[in-house]
Amino acid sequence: NDIRRGDVCGHVDTPPTVADEFTAQIVVLQHPSAITVGYTPVFHCHTAQVASTIIEISKKLDPKTGATIEENPDYIKAGDAAIIKVKPTRPLVIERVKEIPHLGRFAVRDMGQTVAAGMVMDIKEK
Repeated sequence: NDIRRGDVCGHVDTPPTVADEFTAQIVVLQHPSAITVGYTPVFHCHTAQVASTIIEISKKLDPKTGATIEENPDYIKAGDAAIIKVKPTRPLVIERVKEIPHLGRFAVRDMGQTVAAGMVMDIKEK
């Protein structure tokens, strides 16, 4: 019972990264209202499904150009792109998308639907 779905094996010299927090770029696909700090949906990364809390919305981005529209916005809504900081509620193996793309992309789901999709930019390791 030590191994569960979502666990990742790695070489002893380069073990998988377990994130305490991570910074990600997301695009909000659909949400009935707005996404704010404190929102805790389920992040689906590789085969792991972990509830994670958005602890900061750093920037709202132009979805087409990636240019910063607003620093520290109060909320983001459907159609917005943003840079956020996320804290998983339990250990999550995740990697920077530049290093291992398959372990660096994720979907955000809530209420039976995909709310957002994103990629990991940086990680604060446990």
